[in-house]
Amino acid sequence: MRTLNVELADRSYPIRIGGGLLADPELVLPFVKSRRVAVITNNVVGPLYLRAFADGLKARGLTVTEIVLPDGEAHKDWETLNTIFDGLLSSRCDRGTTLIALGGGVVGDMVGFAAATYQRGVPFIQVPTTLLSQVDSSVGGKTAINHPLGKNMIGAFYQPRMVLADTLVLNTLPERELKAGLAEVIKYGLIRDLPFLEWIEENLERLLARDADALAEAVERSCRNKAEVVAADETEQGVRATLNLGHTFGHAIETGLGYGVWLHGEAVAAGAIMAADLSRRLGWLSDTDVERVRSIHERAGLPVKGAPLGADRYLELMAHDKKVADGTLRLVLLKAIGEAVITAEASQADIRASIEACC
Repeated sequence: MRTLNVELADRSYPIRIGGGLLADPELVLPFVKSRRVAVITNNVVGPLYLRAFADGLKARGLTVTEIVLPDGEAHKDWETLNTIFDGLLSSRCDRGTTLIALGGGVVGDMVGFAAATYQRGVPFIQVPTTLLSQVDSSVGGKTAINHPLGKNMIGAFYQPRMVLADTLVLNTLPERELKAGLAEVIKYGLIRDLPFLEWIEENLERLLARDADALAEAVERSCRNKAEVVAADETEQGVRATLNLGHTFGHAIETGLGYGVWLHGEAVAAGAIMAADLSRRLGWLSDTDVERVRSIHERAGLPVKGAPLGADRYLELMAHDKKVADGTLRLVLLKAIGEAVITAEASQADIRASIEACC
């Protein structure tokens, strides 16, 4: 087992990474506030892991409420959030109840938001079951649901008590989901960790083959990068926004096509290539750099062309981005491979040109 810490003073918490951790309830018990927990999962992960995980907690004397949600980004909304609240209230869960998110990024985001708001705040634990959630969304306390006009527009910053990332569960992950998770892994190398990017380039085939050591290394190094950024800027007032490389373009794809048509990581991959192309237009990257960004995503089996929404529709959707300040769109671009910057320097004409060139 590998352990990292997210350093947030009295709200600091550990990230445990390793194979088979889900089978050890003792890892969870120190972070449970009382003897009552609610395990929230979805109808895909639940049949695989809920029974054994919940039974392990019950065997340690805990009272367990089980809540199963529908799977998919299309259900990351108020209606599904209320399903969580219905289950908690029906079971008379009080303020001492610890919520446990057992699932991917959608489950983790919704359970975190539920924890932030149920009875004005209850503790929660992240048990991410996808590569994307293990390397990104489970760490850092971003919680949210989607709105028809924009992704993750309604939510809160609310930190978990711990993150338990069992890399063994990645063996049951569909190949498309595994590849989508690699987009967020690649992102860390592009924005701040060039040696990690070089490692990914050398080990991409091992990651795609689900080599256990390679996956554990990728999860640990990704989480280390995320933890350092979150510790420096918890509520995304500055440097944390660099974690959103490709996301402004990518969120436009997800919203424009309808949530769930493209996976989040797929949209981020296409968005990262648009961001690289735009960085080249500003004189920061070379043609060779842009090809490097495109190539690693293509090798990972990810989209290298954006959805054909049309530049006008992209710009309309991007205007709702959370990085918009005083009506000005700010984007995460690359000053160099391994160095991200948040900037409003790109002109509308250049943004439009990059969209058209990459879609």
